[in-house]
Amino acid sequence: MRKAIIPILLLVLIMTLAQPVWATDSDMTKLKEQMQKIQQQMDEMKKSHDREMAELKKHYEEELNALKEQIKKTPQKQTVTDKQEAQSEADYLRQLAQNLAGEEEKKKSPEETVFKFGGLSLQKMNPEISLAGDVTWDYHDQDDTRRRSGFDFRYIEVNFQAYLDPYSRLKAVIPATEDDVAVEEAYYTYFGLGKDLNVDIGKFRQQFGVVNRWHEHGLDQIEHPMPIKRIFGPEGLAQTGVSFDWTMPKLGQSYQGLIVQITNSENEQLFGGETLGNPSVLFHYKNYRDLTENTYLEWGLSGLCGWMDEWDVSRSGTVTQEHDALCTHVWGADLTLLWEPMERALYRNLEWRSEFFYLDRNLLAPDGSGRDNIQAWGAFSYVQSKISRKVTLGIRGDFFKPDSKDYATLDDLSTIPLAYSNKTAYRWQVSPYITWQQSEWVKFRSEFDHADGRGMEKAQDIFWLQVIFEAGPHKHERY
Repeated sequence: MRKAIIPILLLVLIMTLAQPVWATDSDMTKLKEQMQKIQQQMDEMKKSHDREMAELKKHYEEELNALKEQIKKTPQKQTVTDKQEAQSEADYLRQLAQNLAGEEEKKKSPEETVFKFGGLSLQKMNPEISLAGDVTWDYHDQDDTRRRSGFDFRYIEVNFQAYLDPYSRLKAVIPATEDDVAVEEAYYTYFGLGKDLNVDIGKFRQQFGVVNRWHEHGLDQIEHPMPIKRIFGPEGLAQTGVSFDWTMPKLGQSYQGLIVQITNSENEQLFGGETLGNPSVLFHYKNYRDLTENTYLEWGLSGLCGWMDEWDVSRSGTVTQEHDALCTHVWGADLTLLWEPMERALYRNLEWRSEFFYLDRNLLAPDGSGRDNIQAWGAFSYVQSKISRKVTLGIRGDFFKPDSKDYATLDDLSTIPLAYSNKTAYRWQVSPYITWQQSEWVKFRSEFDHADGRGMEKAQDIFWLQVIFEAGPHKHERY
């Protein structure tokens, strides 16, 4: 407004000064009247402007006061402490379990109570179910063997897994073949027994080395290595008992862990004559460290001890059962080296894995000569490399050296495959293979096995084709 008044006054002044010197009194009177009118209009405009500004100021003050009242009524967000942010996983799982069971979190007044039907969420309590299986075709070439080729549906494996509560989990593996259904693994895991200590209770494949723990569909080759099948039997080492898994404190730049398993002596190959109920005890120590950002090294030591007390002994042509509790030991070592570039881990890697086994078994000689001892050993090693996202090439070598005993081939009392009558017996096998991963659910594998040796089975060549199919939430697990 003030900016508008100044130009008007200047205009009036100019007009006044511009009047000719001969202007009359009447002209001056008219000019004064015009100036008075202009002054009145300016006063009215100023009063109107002041009223509008006062009303606008009042309006803004009312809105500001209303906003302050609203802020005061709004509940303030509680400050979250570091301890609240670091709520334990156990607390979260406990709350989750309560919600799934339809439990009321806290007592509320009748006006606040909301009733829910927990049964609508019971499907969340069902276990996760996965399927895995394979079909193989093989062509055999071995002297004195009539069977040459054929398809084999080895099994369909049903895997169950579920958290029972915030502290424990159940896993079960039930393979079904065309002729049989069995329980390969079924065990309960309790987390947090102590600091970094978990416990498994049930039947499980035991952690002797690395590869024995894996199921057949999780192997890098078609079958378990020769030393595992010769020492532990065709199915490997799987027994019922309890397993303690302790993540040990860090040692320098290495991470380490210890597994101790106490199980029934159920393995037929090692403890087929155990009748007293003496358990077998297994330990596995693992040490892991990163050599570079792309390379890691893992090595481990294993030991197994169990007893047998019942022996079949031939005396004077008659087989009798004699009792003497004798111990069997198996020792092992494993080594894994993996190179996998971080930026191309899906397309390139190089892996080397080796394991060594040594058997020391005390027994009553089946020929009646008294106590004796069988010592055998074996090893395997393989190298494989991912050459693209879907293709892996590899080769594995196996070796097994049994003991030599004169009584090894006694009728119905044979000690094969742990001991042979030939004093220079041994067997080796080489197995190149290629694996093509069609997708996350399907793999195809081709493998060639050539086995030979001395004093044991005859030389054998096998060409394999395999398809592996998996479905479910934990299809990638090897066990």
